[in-house]
Amino acid sequence: MLIGLLTAVAASICYGTGSVLQAVGSRRAARMSPTAAGVTAHGGPNLSSTAKAAMTWEFIVGTILDFVGFGLGALAARLLPLFLSQTVISANLVITAVLSVKMLGIRLSRKEWTSIGVVCTALVLLATAAGHEGGHHAPMSTHWWLLGITLLLMVGGTVAVRLLGGGAAILAGLLSGLGFGALGVGVRILNGVDPFDLTTLLTDPALYAILVAGIGGMYLHTVALQIGSVNGATAALVVGETVLPGAIGVLWLGDASRPGLAWLAVLGFVMAVAGAVAVAWYGKHEGADEGAVTPVPEPVG
Repeated sequence: MLIGLLTAVAASICYGTGSVLQAVGSRRAARMSPTAAGVTAHGGPNLSSTAKAAMTWEFIVGTILDFVGFGLGALAARLLPLFLSQTVISANLVITAVLSVKMLGIRLSRKEWTSIGVVCTALVLLATAAGHEGGHHAPMSTHWWLLGITLLLMVGGTVAVRLLGGGAAILAGLLSGLGFGALGVGVRILNGVDPFDLTTLLTDPALYAILVAGIGGMYLHTVALQIGSVNGATAALVVGETVLPGAIGVLWLGDASRPGLAWLAVLGFVMAVAGAVAVAWYGKHEGADEGAVTPVPEPVG
């Protein structure tokens, strides 16, 4: 349990730091070149602007940290109940919020700090209440369902963001979170890991769900950082990557709390999600979006 918790905390730090560095890179790319903030006809960032943002050194370092966080998070998903591992990893919201004050010049309100405190308290409750993790086996039909739903979310999300444009930051963050949540579930049920069997691993649909969720989630998160509040987008991501995999872990994979502490686990989980939503809400309405880039449409023709 302790190794799993330390691994999840390290993943959280990597993800939180990476998110802020990626936001810094996205904003710097937009300031340096108007075309870096190119938008579609609906006001959303086009693929060119996203690619240019991804070429800044801040974004590259942030992406490296994301990959490190992915590895650590995958290990945590195998060692801890999903409702605990995903929630601890989602505490990168706290790292993101604190670093954004220094690196993005975002001023957090008292309500935002209070909401962050609620998230931290919730994590303590969850860690106290968490029991053993469930099994790693799921019917092959579940693996195929995971791949199909992941494809639908990532492809549909990309289309929706391009259609909705600049007002889709929270949606993009939520969909990226659902992608990362699917990634956590995929890692948990992946066949061919223990014992290692390359053929079994490569023929498991869950492996390709992990790849689609990772790539699609990273793209949608990048879009969210380009067009909206870094704290709001990250908070929406937290909800997406926490609620669904946590429920799947409890209902289908056998994750459980300590005997007699189910109520504490539920309380901590609800507090964590509510705190994240509060950060998203207050960040959206009390000035957290001031640091976001206002896209400049590309010339027609």
